[in-house]
Amino acid sequence: MENTEQEEINVKGESEASKEAEAEVKATEQEEAVTEKKEEDFKEKYFYLAAQMQNMEKRFEREKDNLYKFGNEKVMKDLIDVLDNFERTLGFIEKDEDEKVKNIVVGIEMITKMFLDSLNKHGLKKIEALDLEFDPNFHEALSQRAEEGKENNTIVEVFQNGYTLNDRVLRAAKVIIVKND
Repeated sequence: MENTEQEEINVKGESEASKEAEAEVKATEQEEAVTEKKEEDFKEKYFYLAAQMQNMEKRFEREKDNLYKFGNEKVMKDLIDVLDNFERTLGFIEKDEDEKVKNIVVGIEMITKMFLDSLNKHGLKKIEALDLEFDPNFHEALSQRAEEGKENNTIVEVFQNGYTLNDRVLRAAKVIIVKND
């Protein structure tokens, strides 16, 4: 009888041990699942942050390029006004017949050309307008007039030259266009 009781105690001990082992296995499996979930969360966060970093680098690069291209826009606008004054001065005095005035005209033309060449090196370009078709992206129509032999919307006079800075319009050319009835 003692053997049977001993066997029953052994069986009960083994069954309790197997239950404890099963509980440990379940606990280990749950810990592994939690660890895997955390690992996946960290991976997602890592990939999200890596993508954010790439986007930020691209945005900073674009902003840097734009700053380099257009950072001097305000200065260029001011210098265009100086260029306009040179051109107005030439318009007033270039028809004078006095020899001294003609020499001054040549000097102002040389300075104007050098000044415009310097501005061109930094991305400023004059918008061509005369005898071209009106383009509202580059030209501002101040008035219209009839002209025989010219098509409608052709530019016949330029009041003020327009300029672009690295292909962005800095100032539209102010023009008169043909409007035949």
